[in-house]
Amino acid sequence: MSAGLRPAGLRPPTVLRERDPRGRRLDLVLLLAVASLVGLGALLVWSATRQRMLDTGMAPTTFLTKHLVNAVIGLLLGSFAAFVDPRSLRAYAPVVYVASGIGLLVVLSPLGATVNGAHSWILLPAGFQIQPSEFAKVALVVGMAMLLGESRDGEAEPRDGDVLLVLALAAVPMALIMLQPDLGTTLVLVFVLLGVLSVAGAPARWIVGLLLAGVVVCAGAVQLHVLGDYQVARFAAFANPELDPRGVGYNTNQAKIAIGSGGVWGKGLFHGTQTNGRFIPEQQTDFVFTVAGEELGLVGAGTLVLLLGVVLWRGCRIAANAPDAFGRLVAAGVVSWFSFQSFVNIGMTLGIMPVTGLPLPFVSYGGSAMFANLVAVGLLQNVHRGSRD
Repeated sequence: MSAGLRPAGLRPPTVLRERDPRGRRLDLVLLLAVASLVGLGALLVWSATRQRMLDTGMAPTTFLTKHLVNAVIGLLLGSFAAFVDPRSLRAYAPVVYVASGIGLLVVLSPLGATVNGAHSWILLPAGFQIQPSEFAKVALVVGMAMLLGESRDGEAEPRDGDVLLVLALAAVPMALIMLQPDLGTTLVLVFVLLGVLSVAGAPARWIVGLLLAGVVVCAGAVQLHVLGDYQVARFAAFANPELDPRGVGYNTNQAKIAIGSGGVWGKGLFHGTQTNGRFIPEQQTDFVFTVAGEELGLVGAGTLVLLLGVVLWRGCRIAANAPDAFGRLVAAGVVSWFSFQSFVNIGMTLGIMPVTGLPLPFVSYGGSAMFANLVAVGLLQNVHRGSRD
């Protein structure tokens, strides 16, 4: 029967469209939490640097402007990571890994520069600088997911050869980063390695063995003087806070004073005496949490921790609902990265972790860290878009 002769009252047949597994959905809760962290971080960076800029005759919004520019660039990079086809992501994983390795090698060449005791930077024209070790985190997460996410004839756990290959993959950037030396970033990579292997179902003997090997390597690094003297001194000050309160323990002591003085509600943004008095070095980067504690109090600092918890919660849900092993391991690697780095950063300001120079994700000032963090969020969104949940 032709369409024009269809009897009255009969509707044309409904065309069922197949659901697009790569729909345009984004995790809005994750986006909102990250945007709130970046916005809160901008205020904290502004407060931490405002008085210093005024004292030197510069615009008080100098660091704030740079921080926001970094966030915009990071948003563009993260958007690309969120919407790129997963097949392309897997295909270019080796390229990303090699590029990050080349960057780490360039750092160790005459083109590298030392900042705060770590030879971790590459100076670029117009006063810009880049830290390749931040991008090594992204490269390792995607590289391990590619290797361990491939199906192995239905095997439930990776074979010993797969684990050895992943260890070799991780050993190269770790070794190059330790030569800088940057112990904090190396520890992040170790934690990411353990997290991904655990989620991939690696045998327990590998996890236990890696933990024991880590202890041995750390002890050997101290005995062989691989670490800088200032890094060894930081661990000594952590073990004994009264060892050198005016020297290596100064930062931690001042950080605890600032956080404790904020009380419940804080002294108000821009009104922190420790912050305005510049008693805490590198407050816009490693110790930005102290600004929240002093000026926004327990409520503000607690809100910051809550937002970080939301990011980790959404990352875990994305991992649980991932469409394949590759996506699940990418999400697991990102969650391991963010959780360890956040705990260490906040812990060192409270005196429960040694000072390692790790920034607080999304909050601390720094272009390379912001770029890498937002790319990682883009990877989470990419995995989420492929899920059916």
